Amino acid sequence: MHDIAFILAGFLVGTVVGLTGVGGGSLMTPILIFAFGVKPYMAVGTDLLFAAFTKMGGTVKTARSGLVPWRVVVHLSAGSIPAALATLWVLKNIGPANPQVQHWMTTTLGVALLLTAAATLYKALRGKTAPQKISAGQETQATTARHWSLPLLFGALIGTLVSLTSVGAGAIGVTVLMLLYPMLPLSRIVAADIAYAVPLTLVAGLGHASLGSVDWRMLGLLLAGSLPGIWLGSHFMVRVPERLIRSLLSLLLAYAGAKLITI
Repeated sequence: MHDIAFILAGFLVGTVVGLTGVGGGSLMTPILIFAFGVKPYMAVGTDLLFAAFTKMGGTVKTARSGLVPWRVVVHLSAGSIPAALATLWVLKNIGPANPQVQHWMTTTLGVALLLTAAATLYKALRGKTAPQKISAGQETQATTARHWSLPLLFGALIGTLVSLTSVGAGAIGVTVLMLLYPMLPLSRIVAADIAYAVPLTLVAGLGHASLGSVDWRMLGLLLAGSLPGIWLGSHFMVRVPERLIRSLLSLLLAYAGAKLITI
């Protein structure tokens, strides 16, 4: 019965991700903690690999369509992956199961969820204002940030958040990209966000696995539900009022974030 519940949870989260592009770490980690009583460090580690595997397919699809701005992906990864490795090193030396680390994780996760809720709401209200296409000859300008250091700094912040909480590479990442690269169309921003999230969550997830923070059986059950869920959500994406779903999702994430902070 517990196995079916994990598959259904994966299906639910996969459907939301397919509909909105948001919800992988933001929903799965709180569900594992609150609904299944999974320890925070185990929920974070398992969810990181869950996110990596589910987003690989999305990266292949968008790359084949020529949507991924690899220059942007490289710049963000240059900040996020070293930050993820540094965070994992700290966790290894302190111990992820340490009660103080557990409290630190839940508090940071709560803050990350509140930030994600704000970013999701921002996307719901402002998501349609992005340009539809890049003008001829402006590809380099569109993929150049306002300042060279900003992708590194924001990438490092997201890398740290993702390694600690498994949250941040989705809605927060898209919002950061919209601010740093205002000339990029929304489709290419989403493609960049999915592409750079794969190596980040894979590095962070494998790092957690080396610390014993991944439940491989649970991961398999979650993926068994999420893969058809993502297909279904993507299929109905154009038929569902996206802004309404994102607004409701932001309220749900804000509630979960506030509850985690008070633990």
